[in-house]
Amino acid sequence: MSTVWSVTIDCADPAALAEFWALALGYAPKPPPEGFGSWEEWFAHHDVPEDEWNDGAYLYDPDGTGPDLSFMKVPEPKTAKNRLHLDVRAGGGREVPWETRWPRVAGTVAKLEAAGATVLREYALRGLPDHVMMADPEGHEFCVL
Repeated sequence: MSTVWSVTIDCADPAALAEFWALALGYAPKPPPEGFGSWEEWFAHHDVPEDEWNDGAYLYDPDGTGPDLSFMKVPEPKTAKNRLHLDVRAGGGREVPWETRWPRVAGTVAKLEAAGATVLREYALRGLPDHVMMADPEGHEFCVL
C-alpha cells in the first residue's frame, strides 16, 4: 500500500501562484472538506484567525492521478535554486516522436510565458530542442518536457 502525499510550495502570493499552476497542470482548486460550503466556513469552524485565511491555496488533480498541491505564504523570498522541481510532461516523453513532441512542448512554453513564467534555458539532445527549464512567476524552477 502506498502512502498518500502532496507537494507544498512556499510563496509570497498563494492564490496567484495556485492560479498559475492550475493552468500549467490542468489542476483545479481543491473544494472544501465535506460538510463545509466554503474554505472560510471550514477556517471559522477550526478557529483559524481571519487574517490567516489567505495564507494558503490548494489544488487537486481532477483526474485523480497526481498529488495535491498546496501553496503556503511565507515571509521570506526565494533566494536559491530549487533542490526539487516539477516536470511538466506536455510533450508526452521521449518515446513520442520529436516531430509530435516538440510542438507540444513549445506550445506549453508559450502558454506559460503568457501566464507569467520565464524561460531560463532550452536544452538540446542530438542537435534538436529537447526540453525547457522555466521559472514560475515567483521564481521556482520547473521543466517542460
